[in-house]
Amino acid sequence: MQENRPFVVTIAGFDPSGGAGVLADIKTFEQHHVYGFAVNTGNTIQTENQFFEMHWTDQDFVMRSLDQLFENYSIKAVKIGIVPSLDCLKKIVFAIKKLSPKTKIVWDTVLKSTTEFPFITIDNHTILIEILEQIDLITPNYNEILQLSVVEKNPELIAQEVSKQCAVLLKGGHNPRAIGVDCLYTGKETFRLTPNKTLVFEKHGSGCVLSSAITANLALGLDLKTACINAKKYIETYLQSNQTKLGYHHV
Repeated sequence: MQENRPFVVTIAGFDPSGGAGVLADIKTFEQHHVYGFAVNTGNTIQTENQFFEMHWTDQDFVMRSLDQLFENYSIKAVKIGIVPSLDCLKKIVFAIKKLSPKTKIVWDTVLKSTTEFPFITIDNHTILIEILEQIDLITPNYNEILQLSVVEKNPELIAQEVSKQCAVLLKGGHNPRAIGVDCLYTGKETFRLTPNKTLVFEKHGSGCVLSSAITANLALGLDLKTACINAKKYIETYLQSNQTKLGYHHV
């Protein structure tokens, strides 16, 4: 094990196709020269085209796994993917902050699969705010961010409001006015991240790959804006890697 590689953790589900979840995250971590650990929140039966079934991991088992990793390693950053509930997410986030207050946390707000299987319901916005205040960045798309507000229906305005608690990278894949343009809201500034490449192909798990690339860059000591810029370049290369929904990982 190379001592000069920072340690990172993905807390997410297992996708047997390898396109999303912990397998995709670990592939991304390796390409960024960070050492990735994984805590499996649940097993799925799926392909790149269809989602069939979900079996959640016992929450106590997840928490004990986290305890052991943080007790034995200095974790620089954590990426969180699918979890079964807000209560579970809160326990995970607060445990991380208790075990290692300086660890960066990125939450990829995957609320349901692309085939509409629900993973988590935002049913208590008071708890949501408590969670967001402990997180460094969330990475919703234009559809997901609508679930983070009770009344507001404008994604950009929701992102500005949420950025009072944590930074928001509003992904531009569903941007109705500028496809592919992401916006990073830091609470103080807003940065437009324009595409570097226009010829790309749809990929299963692209959101997982983007958030784990950001996590890796943060672990390497880069500031949030630079981490997001670098991750956008990485995901575009991934989206260009072939014409199927299962992409190839390379820098």
